[in-house]
Amino acid sequence: MGKKKAKPQSNVIAQNRRARFDYHVSDTFEAGVELKGWEVKSAREGKVQLTDTYVDIQKGEAWLLNAHFTPLKTVSTHYVIEPDRVRKLLLNRKEIDRLEDAANQKGYTIVCTQMYWKAHLIKIEIGLAKGKKQHDKRETEKNRDWDRQKARLLRNV
Repeated sequence: MGKKKAKPQSNVIAQNRRARFDYHVSDTFEAGVELKGWEVKSAREGKVQLTDTYVDIQKGEAWLLNAHFTPLKTVSTHYVIEPDRVRKLLLNRKEIDRLEDAANQKGYTIVCTQMYWKAHLIKIEIGLAKGKKQHDKRETEKNRDWDRQKARLLRNV
């Protein structure tokens, strides 16, 4: 007969959907993250939460704040666990300088939009973002609903 094809797994570990809703994300950058072994194991299990995650630049280094890695029960007995610790981001000097200059402008911040696998490495996508006003959020929601409705109509035709 025929063999079932294995469904290719997505390389996305976690997404920050709230960032696209609350901010206009203009430029995006790919950054590596300094993680401990237990954090990588948690990421393999998908136990990462990026809601309210942002990037801070201090003394020429980028740091990821508010990322939550839920420790696995098998690992938590061997290490001192800090699920919400500050993690260093791996970016080159030009990228850090560009992000720092842009973040110092009024109304701009740097948010983490998603975490994903690239080969055997964990990378995050960070974006330069400007906060949306309430009416912008309503417009985004209205456009999303209209796109969904268009897709339904085209599917039924």
